Amino acid sequence: MNFVYPGFLFALFAVAIPILIHLFNFRKYKKVYFSNVQFLKDVEQKTSSKRNLKELLILLSRILAIVFLVLAFAKPYIPAPQADAAAGVSQVVSIFIDNSYSMEAVNKNGTLLDEAKRRAKEIVSAYGLNDRFQLLTNDFEGRHQRLVNRDEFLALLNDIRVSAATHTLKQIVQRQQDFLKTGTKSRKALYVLSDFQTNMLSPEPLKPDSSVQVNLVKIEANSLPNLSVDSVWFASAVHKPGDKEQLIIRLHNNSDKEAEQVPVKVLINKVQKAIASISIAPRSIRQDTLTFSGLREGWQDGEVALTDYPITFDDHFYFSFYVRPLLSVLAIHNTIPSPYLQAVYRSDAFFKLTDVNAGNIDYASLPAYPLIILDGLQSIPSGLVQQLQNYVAEGGSLFVFPSLTGNMDELRTLLQSMGADIPQQVVNQPAKVSAIAVKNSLFEDVFETVPKNLDLPAASSYLTYTNRSQTNRQELMTFAGHQPFLCRYTWKSGSVYLAAVPLDDKASNFVRHSLFVPVMLRAALTAVHAKRLSYTIGVDEILETEKVRLDANQTLHLVKKDFEAIPDLRQTDAGTQLFIADQVKEPGIYSLTKQDSVLAKFAFNTSRLESDMRYAGNTELKSQFIQTRPEVIDPASTSLKNQIKAASIGTQLWKVCLILALICLAIEILLIKFFRVSGPKPIEQSP
Repeated sequence: MNFVYPGFLFALFAVAIPILIHLFNFRKYKKVYFSNVQFLKDVEQKTSSKRNLKELLILLSRILAIVFLVLAFAKPYIPAPQADAAAGVSQVVSIFIDNSYSMEAVNKNGTLLDEAKRRAKEIVSAYGLNDRFQLLTNDFEGRHQRLVNRDEFLALLNDIRVSAATHTLKQIVQRQQDFLKTGTKSRKALYVLSDFQTNMLSPEPLKPDSSVQVNLVKIEANSLPNLSVDSVWFASAVHKPGDKEQLIIRLHNNSDKEAEQVPVKVLINKVQKAIASISIAPRSIRQDTLTFSGLREGWQDGEVALTDYPITFDDHFYFSFYVRPLLSVLAIHNTIPSPYLQAVYRSDAFFKLTDVNAGNIDYASLPAYPLIILDGLQSIPSGLVQQLQNYVAEGGSLFVFPSLTGNMDELRTLLQSMGADIPQQVVNQPAKVSAIAVKNSLFEDVFETVPKNLDLPAASSYLTYTNRSQTNRQELMTFAGHQPFLCRYTWKSGSVYLAAVPLDDKASNFVRHSLFVPVMLRAALTAVHAKRLSYTIGVDEILETEKVRLDANQTLHLVKKDFEAIPDLRQTDAGTQLFIADQVKEPGIYSLTKQDSVLAKFAFNTSRLESDMRYAGNTELKSQFIQTRPEVIDPASTSLKNQIKAASIGTQLWKVCLILALICLAIEILLIKFFRVSGPKPIEQSP
């Protein structure tokens, strides 16, 4: 057993005080004269043993009370096993400070991050000058992967800023343990200073290193309501200049109180386009649609903002999108362009129809067209088959109007290579479309109401197909008996539309029917794939854009005000991938540039996991570890420095000593009050 303050042991000399009182009885006896004292002598002999026992017990209780009280102030302890083993050995301490956005919450001491920094200073001051420290944050920076002395640690501590990066408790402790494995001869301890939101908990517990002392320091925040903008998306993937846009926003009330009439606004290129007031029930999610228009062509910087003080890091959601100046459609024919296609696409300036002969196709330009239409090709050469196969695989849409007199084997080769049904035979008899999939996306916004006797296309000659590709086939319009008139097949990243009739008014009335225009327009619009509106910092490390061609000395730059990074590139069939790792730290809109031109824009937001201001309890935190239970420290209860010193030296006994001292004092009082000696008190005789 050792003592924290051995100097207090000198106070044990105080036990002499009750001993002296016992030895020297300072009571003055009164002399009483009797003619016969024999009776008094008998009484004194009978009670002397009881009186002596009482006095000895009182003396003993007083001595023990003083001894235990002195020991309590000296703070005795049983040294920890590692303390003896590491006597004279420096300690290695890893300190993690949670610098996520949730640490911007406040308590009576200011922001949680500021308090965490102060607590880290207390931890460092509890260790010796020869001890070494590691500072770690959510950023997992390389400069923190080293040991520093106390002064260097404090300098690094002052540089900590709020970050969008987040990690689970398991990831944090594992990172600290991996670092501490480098020192084998030192005592090791790790500290995690955090608010410990429930999103930090992992489903799988961690088995910590038994040689490392794990300490969790809870930085508690005041109970505050919080609203967040979780996500946004558009009702349509295609954005036309000046057209009406419908933006769906998703808001989350992370508190137990109802949020009433929260102002929400949409800004495009920093100009307010829409505003609304939305109420959200406690612990619930609310979706709403905001409408705006008046957009010009090009890249747009979007932002949804709400007012929610004091937790504001999740009040803004950034997104970016591209307003197309036009939508290109390619029609491949054998002889002359289809007047019906020209009538459809040239009636709207947004669409640009390009007609090309099958013998003059620029294969390199095919990816520039979201939709390619095959207009009754008599022959489909193998080179075109291969190019169209690559085109659909990379996300393009192919619309096939067959020729009833063309090469069926080549058509079979094309369709079979894309997983579609293949042609069987030409049927020369009248047939009428009997069913239409009005709920399919191809017919979205085409019908306000569906009449009972809907006029549908009819055919006098058509091509039948096999019925083998049911898994990836959508029947859009069918003849009686489920014979397909128009189907869509999904293959890899693209789609194939397959019609049973050619593009003329001899085989069917489809090209003159009222459904022809919406079908062809919607086929072009739905061929445009929805691009990601935003990315999450710390989660998304790969960005995707359309294929970028670079010369030998050209590079791409990701820029935002004073920020600039050069991402790694990888070309794929679908486009160009940009690898940014963890370079993006701040939310906002970033531009991808090549020299002075902007190729694309990417929006980044913080993880909304931080928005849920619910915190883990001590039991939940301890359940994250198996075999070894961490020490959960409440810095508000007492000095963190003293708690660390007390925990590091071993089993504390001062509380036991204090309790024993109080017990001894209680025994003394009970002895004095209830231990009575019968008979009169001794009387001194006169000579």
